[in-house]
Amino acid sequence: MRRVFLGLGCATVLLAGCGGTSPKTTAITISVAPTAASVAVGNTQQFTATVTGTSNAAVTWSVAGGAANGTISITGLYTTPATTPNPPQATVTATSQADSTKFASATVTVTGAPTSVSVSPSAASVANFGTQQFTASVNGAPSSAVTWEVNGIAGGSQTIGFISTSGLYVAPSGVPTKSDSKGNSITTTVTVSAVSQANGSASGSATVTIQPGNQNAQSGAIQLGTSGGNASDSSTNTTTRTITCCGATLGSLVTRGGAQYILSNTHVLARSDIAQIGDPIIQPGLIDTATCTTSGARTVANLSAFYNLETGALPKIDAAIAQIVAGNVDASGNVLYLGATADANGVPVPGAPHAGSGVGATLGMGVAKSGRSTGLTCSTVLAVAVNVNAVQYQKGCGTGTTFTVNYTNQVDIAGGSFSAQGDSGSLIVSQGSADPVALLFAGSDTDTVGNPVGIVLNFFASGGNNVTFVGGGAHAVIGCSLPNKPAAASSTQAGATVAPEAMQNATAARDAHAPELLAHSEVQAIGVGASRDNPHEAAILFFVTAGQPRTGIPAQVDGVRTRIVEGSVFARRGALSAEESAQIEEATAAPEVYPISEAELVRAKRVHQASAQEQMSQPGVQGVGISSSLDAPGEAALMIFLERGAAHNPLPPVIDGLRTRVRESSRFRAGAGDASSRGACTLPASKTLPQQASTKN
Repeated sequence: MRRVFLGLGCATVLLAGCGGTSPKTTAITISVAPTAASVAVGNTQQFTATVTGTSNAAVTWSVAGGAANGTISITGLYTTPATTPNPPQATVTATSQADSTKFASATVTVTGAPTSVSVSPSAASVANFGTQQFTASVNGAPSSAVTWEVNGIAGGSQTIGFISTSGLYVAPSGVPTKSDSKGNSITTTVTVSAVSQANGSASGSATVTIQPGNQNAQSGAIQLGTSGGNASDSSTNTTTRTITCCGATLGSLVTRGGAQYILSNTHVLARSDIAQIGDPIIQPGLIDTATCTTSGARTVANLSAFYNLETGALPKIDAAIAQIVAGNVDASGNVLYLGATADANGVPVPGAPHAGSGVGATLGMGVAKSGRSTGLTCSTVLAVAVNVNAVQYQKGCGTGTTFTVNYTNQVDIAGGSFSAQGDSGSLIVSQGSADPVALLFAGSDTDTVGNPVGIVLNFFASGGNNVTFVGGGAHAVIGCSLPNKPAAASSTQAGATVAPEAMQNATAARDAHAPELLAHSEVQAIGVGASRDNPHEAAILFFVTAGQPRTGIPAQVDGVRTRIVEGSVFARRGALSAEESAQIEEATAAPEVYPISEAELVRAKRVHQASAQEQMSQPGVQGVGISSSLDAPGEAALMIFLERGAAHNPLPPVIDGLRTRVRESSRFRAGAGDASSRGACTLPASKTLPQQASTKN
């Protein structure tokens, strides 16, 4: 041991008067707490070490026998192995880093697999783009030995939100949706789950409600894309003494003759034709006030004009304008979450649409909207020139007579998740430039429908005064490209199956014409499978070289649809079985809408004009429009919208040389759908019933 000499004036030699004895030393001791613990598989246990006799209190932790008996961190956090060891005891040791001969141990008894998992908090409301930290306990003890899921998907996804391995949940920008029992698209919650890594049958969960900022009451000059509606949009049941209140979205700002107006739907601002000019328009809508009354809301505009849904001349639209109250509406036309930049928390700032008259929709165009119920959502244009039969409305909030309206030349947006009840009135803009494209007014559980903005603006033009959108320069909608953006809504028709007889017929037709079908120079192989234009029907598959010119592959063979699958080099050649075809298809990705040329669009418009009325008269058909074929990339298709579950006649695979494409959904609805977004409020027994309730029809 190195000698240490103490004392004032002492150096490396012993001087007279300095003490000459060695200093007293203290032995190093170490202890571990707790000295024994029982830990269930999938759980953890924190150990601590106390070191005396040295200024170096650091220790090295270890588990005897290695990972088979568990692991321990540098801070003393012990984690059990995935299964109970044999024998079920483990020894945890802390060794002094100052003297490796000094150590202390604790005994761990590893018990059986975890039987219970809980998540805290058990329920949470999270703003769109917001975060929430969740923690898990296994058998009553905090644990990190879990796998986090959102709606059963490990790590989550863009449409429902993401969650990290530590339980940090990041909400999506758009609120998830589902189809209700009536076929409406409504907002829904998501489930965050922690699953034990040691026992997959043990899990706990929490319910998360995504709360978009679009529903909040705003102070000062309001920004649009927000909750709002007519101040009288409620109904009272005198028997049950309840009030049902409604509301939707104040979509955008337009200008006419130097005055500014809020643009939304007739069924939002004008109560489906029964409102009076001058009616107050409030923010938020009654649906988002605490008592179903105007308390907590304020008047931001007054109803100025609306298209009469029942008596208005063709072309039909669902649109109304309300002149703003000075100072109560952002005069720059900003819409929530529609900006080109994001704030420090990664949340898109408000932004105005591109000023002017908007643009026409094109197939595959990326679009976005910011609305009261689902917040910011992004998708693509699935069909144009859509005629829609019998869109349902109701004269009143949750009560009153119902009626239907037929529309022509509408814009269809892919995916039920693009909108839900309460999003009516939202402005649909292009993702790349924020140009107005359509005014959202209706939808089903798979689609959203909007009036083209050109038709809407033309209706409100008067006295030589054009109507244009208030806004700024062109800009990209950044919320559609952020990490937690909503995934592009899909138009896939789930659950469709092809009858074995149909597959047999397709195989027979393929085999009967195999030599001539394989003679096309771009064709590498031919097979059989499901059509993508009508997933209930079989198709003859042509596996072709991508980019090579087409040589007239027929759209049907003996009444059987054909489908083109593009790729570089396919693994097989010749005639393939259904199983072999499916294996090749798995390696080829395909979008839900393809771009088409102007010539194809013109060809489709001719067929649409000649045949749409006839198809619309067929049972079960609720709409006909123009889309792209999924069976033949680059070709247009006549999109036929069927009401799910309704009987319909067989649909031809080709009409006047144009392929047909089938889309099934619930019934398209507007107006009445927004009414059921909020449950009824109970009236206090002493409260006088609103006078307007007695005149509601």
